[in-house]
Parts: sequence; structure tokens; C-alpha cells
Amino acid sequence: MDKRKTCNIDPQVNWKNISPGGAITQSGSADLFKTGDWRTMIPVFKEDKCKQCLLCVPVCPDSSIPVVNKKRLDFDYDHCKGCGICAKACPFGAIDFIKDEKQEG
Repeated sequence: MDKRKTCNIDPQVNWKNISPGGAITQSGSADLFKTGDWRTMIPVFKEDKCKQCLLCVPVCPDSSIPVVNKKRLDFDYDHCKGCGICAKACPFGAIDFIKDEKQEG
């Protein structure tokens, strides 16, 4: 196995510095990769309608609904893919699911 050190892959990295064949030589984390940029729809949290039942949290496949001190917070849009499962799961209408405006124009 190649013993070269790995590097963060970003637009400035040279191909010569990447491990051969994309070999994974260390563990990674979703925190390192912002994967929410490609969504076309976006959930919008309506805090005034939220009853803090937290039914939306376990259905989110991207863990994009943070909970702190047993209270649901606004979405982590860096990782949300815009699937809409959370909006379907909310029995109180506290999540709108709309076209992501950043994708237009």
C-alpha cells in the first residue's frame, strides 16, 4: 500500500498529491463534505407551528435536523439533500417543502 500522506481534496489540489486509485487511507467524516448543494427542493422550518414532537428527526436520512437539549433546531442545510421525508413525517405542518431558490437563475 502507498504510504504517502493523504490530503484534503479541494479545487486547488494537484492530482499527483492524491493517493493512487482513490484509495482510502484514513477515516472520514460527513462534516468534511458539504453535500447539500445539489438539492432542488428545500425544507423550511416553521418554528411557530412546531410542537417539538421530534418525529422528523429519526426519518432524516442525512441527520440534517439538529436537536439540542431535547429541542429541534433549524435544518443543517450544508448536508440536507432536500428529499422531503421530514415534511411528510411532520403531523403539525411545521415544515414547508419548497423550490430551493439558490438553484434558480
